[in-house]
Amino acid sequence: MYAILDIETTGGKYNEEGITEIAIYKFDGHEVLDQFITLVNPERPIQPFVANLTGINNEMLRNAPKFFEVAKRIVEITTDCVVVAHNSSFDYRILRTEFDRLGFDYERHSLCTVELSKKLIPDQESYSLGKLVRSLGIPLSDRHRANGDALATVKLFKLLLSKDVEKDIITDTVRADTRRQMDDKLLRLLEKAPIATGVYYIHREDGKIIYIGKSKNIKKRLNQHFTNDNKKSRRIQTEVTSVSYEITGSELVALLKENEEIKRNRPKYNRALRKSKFDQALYQFVDNNGYINLKIGKNDNRKKNITTFSNRQQAKSYMHKWAETFRLCQRLMGLDSGTGNCFNYSIKQCNGACILDESPEEYNERVQELILKNSFENQDMLIVDRGRNIDEQSAILIEEGKFIGVGHFTLNHQINNIEILRSIITPMSHNRDAKHIIQSYVRQNKKLKITKLPKND
Repeated sequence: MYAILDIETTGGKYNEEGITEIAIYKFDGHEVLDQFITLVNPERPIQPFVANLTGINNEMLRNAPKFFEVAKRIVEITTDCVVVAHNSSFDYRILRTEFDRLGFDYERHSLCTVELSKKLIPDQESYSLGKLVRSLGIPLSDRHRANGDALATVKLFKLLLSKDVEKDIITDTVRADTRRQMDDKLLRLLEKAPIATGVYYIHREDGKIIYIGKSKNIKKRLNQHFTNDNKKSRRIQTEVTSVSYEITGSELVALLKENEEIKRNRPKYNRALRKSKFDQALYQFVDNNGYINLKIGKNDNRKKNITTFSNRQQAKSYMHKWAETFRLCQRLMGLDSGTGNCFNYSIKQCNGACILDESPEEYNERVQELILKNSFENQDMLIVDRGRNIDEQSAILIEEGKFIGVGHFTLNHQINNIEILRSIITPMSHNRDAKHIIQSYVRQNKKLKITKLPKND
């Protein structure tokens, strides 16, 4: 089924136009089954050149219905239809813009009779609607009025259908209808999904999990899976029969649960996510003068590092930031390879460790402060983040530098008593991925509450 339409507008810049007239013909490929034609009050003035072209002026539209008054009828007549227009990208864009202003997401499959004509009726002098239909002997009255242009487009489209011996138009339409039927299943799944932070699990018919993901908006992320056209998304769309989810409140908890559960369940469409997403690490060594040097290098599991980074560019960015924050020497951080004093010393942001003006003891104290802030080595700590509701908070427990697990609590005594705390924590694996996730998240979220726990006697 097709909704063949034409729209006249006020003119003006993109996203500032308003519809002045719309005509829609519901066409089944053989005959017109329904039609809707109306002037529309655009609630903005018409550009003079447009008024001269169409003959529609501001006075004619004064008592015409506004778009919100005809929107329901437009939705009804185009439901389950492929939208067809001459230069459909323009008409479809205008229609979507008007619905966006009403807060309604209007989506239809569309076909353009300009593109179809170029393919099926090649070598025409012009593909503008007026010149094209005239050359094909198709009558056109009321040029530049929605009804006249829409009727001419109906007749043109009927001719194009007959010329389409390969049946590409029909095939494309059937494919869109099939997808629409499939979308009914996906829409039902989307209706149940929450607008919340958490982890979601996509299941196939036998219940097996085929994909695990996390998002700050589960519904939005699922919508992307169900509308994307890439190879993996299309396979997921075909196989999915149900979606389950776990709200975490905290994005950090969601990241850690996603990491843990992908490794445990090994879903078939998470293969790329099983690979580590970081390859740079921060290392330390003491030079001959007793200063602690920091350097970035390739992440090596055989070496002990302070923290890790997703890439070298990110690592360099943090090193420059830390040099400024802790008044550290660029030379001793591998950021300045020259001789003599470093650049930061010239602008009085380095105390002179590069030229031995500052003692190793004073300099190393600030380096250790940086290391302590960015490494969990031998530390007992609790990271407190958002909970699943306003009365709750999440907790990420680290003991002796190892990630223990995550949990949620509502009462302070639950985290002040270490035994109760351990009982509400869901144990998780301590691995380099989990360590990277935590350190990276803490670096980027300065307002996190981090509590140092007393050491056990």
